[in-house]
Amino acid sequence: MYRHHLLGLALAASVPALAWAQSPPPASAFARLPAVTEAQISPAGQRIAILGGAPADRTIAFTVIDQPGMNVIKLGAVETLGVTWAGEEYALARVATWDKVGPRADYRLVRTAAITPQGKFASYLLSGHALSSQLTNQSIVGIVKGPPARVIVTGLTLAAGPDRDMNTRLARKGESGDMRVLALYAVDPATGRGPPVERGDFDIEGWEVDLSGEARAMFKVDENTQKRSIFGRPKGQETWKLLQNGEDGREYLGYSDADESFYFATPGPEGMQVTRTKAAGSASEPVGKPVKGADLDLFWDDHRNAVVGVTASGDQAATEWLDPTFANVQATVSRAFKGRQTRLASWSEDLNRFIVVAESADSPPQWFLYDRPRKELSPVGEEYPELAAAALGTTTFFRYKARDGLEIPAYLTLPPSGASGGKPPLVVLPHGGPAAHDGPGFDYLTQFLATRGYAVLRPQYRGSTGYGAPFEAAGKGEWGGKMQTDLLDGVAAVADRADAGRACVVGASFGGFSALSGAVFHPGAYRCAASINGVSDLAALIGEYGTDFGHDSKGYQLLRAEVRASSAQGLEAVSPLKQAARAGIPVMLIHGDKDTTVSPEHSARMAAALGLAGKPVEHIVLAGENHNLGTTAARQKILEALDAFLTKHLPVARP
Repeated sequence: MYRHHLLGLALAASVPALAWAQSPPPASAFARLPAVTEAQISPAGQRIAILGGAPADRTIAFTVIDQPGMNVIKLGAVETLGVTWAGEEYALARVATWDKVGPRADYRLVRTAAITPQGKFASYLLSGHALSSQLTNQSIVGIVKGPPARVIVTGLTLAAGPDRDMNTRLARKGESGDMRVLALYAVDPATGRGPPVERGDFDIEGWEVDLSGEARAMFKVDENTQKRSIFGRPKGQETWKLLQNGEDGREYLGYSDADESFYFATPGPEGMQVTRTKAAGSASEPVGKPVKGADLDLFWDDHRNAVVGVTASGDQAATEWLDPTFANVQATVSRAFKGRQTRLASWSEDLNRFIVVAESADSPPQWFLYDRPRKELSPVGEEYPELAAAALGTTTFFRYKARDGLEIPAYLTLPPSGASGGKPPLVVLPHGGPAAHDGPGFDYLTQFLATRGYAVLRPQYRGSTGYGAPFEAAGKGEWGGKMQTDLLDGVAAVADRADAGRACVVGASFGGFSALSGAVFHPGAYRCAASINGVSDLAALIGEYGTDFGHDSKGYQLLRAEVRASSAQGLEAVSPLKQAARAGIPVMLIHGDKDTTVSPEHSARMAAALGLAGKPVEHIVLAGENHNLGTTAARQKILEALDAFLTKHLPVARP
């Protein structure tokens, strides 16, 4: 592995992209799954595990620092989600696969594979446990260093029964109730097996553990009242103490071994403030500075389970470092990659070696090894290697006022110079969620559209996360209302930089709902609309959640309350499917046939309703694809279909 000195790398990072070429990069260059999904350095700082691989051949690779060669193991047809280390002996690769479970046709199952640095498969955690195999999302809750190392993972077990606990579901449902409950298992990665260390009841939805693997925080949702509560347990004690009873405006952030404290993000007069309370009991004290108009999170050193920084999101995205070593490393690599955001992705236990990611909205992520004593950087890999020399769009962050005066954050990406003549046509790209947000980093869909000559507007409409609780709360009940007019106001706000009279709205999931809402309720504002795995019928969405997760689940109750508040006139008034005859522009619908988040029927029924009303519609079914669209083939098919659709209905004038 060769090295770059920081000065040379800083100069290389400042070289501008190549000038616009007549032929932009092909769709495959943007659609490919990242060549590096994640890279993690081992605790001793000697090895790096790199999850990623070729677009259709996912792998995990191991390299020893300063030594040639690499051990690679193929993972097969899986989604690669992340990797972490369990001691020096095993890397834990989190992957997602599909399988048939029970009456449902298919489920997306998230599992963990333990693999040695020599590239040998050891086990799938809890693969031989019959009950736990029914859990769709197996979570790693903690890692005990050992030796030997143990991995604390979620699984399932049978409830103890009404005579031994206070299971509210049993109290209501009796013997017909589901007897499975969550449990924590301490698993040996060598075998994939291990004993249970915590048993839940029907109200428990999870735990947080300390470095020894003992549960320190417990999260409950009462099945009868849907009231959420959080409990803490000091070291050496068996009794749980109530930390938070119901919603009180605070957000729980985690437990720290280093100071034996529980952390919260707490609203105050100066904004959101991180606070901590000792597990043994004490008054809350502030940590770091308060921030207005942003959400707060913590930056953790997992080796010590210690808080080393407070991170703000939104346009104020930055970390207030509490640990000087991390602060110095961040400052050093930020200088080396001027103009790009840098993220510390992992580090050795002695803090001498760090894995660093450098990217921007207009520059794909690159992964590096930073050696702190030597002050040297070495390349680890690029996520989109085919785009290394491509001319990409230029992104700016700005704010505009909605018609009611609320300031809406947004990103606008303009095409590379020479990609279009005059003002470029506009693609409005609302994110999914709606409780989500776009970040300042690279987005392959945005840059694909920009290289085709389109300006791309990504409004962070009210209800988006990342900009503080009041901004998120402003979206309550506005699925079919102000969330959609926020998009229209964004189109008007960029009329000086893009052709606002020639706009198309494109979105996925809730963004797909917004696209269909634009086609049906605001056809005068757009020339076309494309929905990817989008919602078309709000009443059906509520019903699907009830069927999948139970009418007594908290998720169902929250969605039902949110969606039913979306229109005083009723759900039909704001459901595009029910108003399909009002559509006034061409619509394209794309949906994976294995989508278990938004049923493919949303697009199938919308296509049928538009066709029956004589409206122009295209309907594309992605065989074998889920809501996350986790394959290169699906991403490429979507990009190529969008390109053809936009070329037909929103052509770019070439210079």
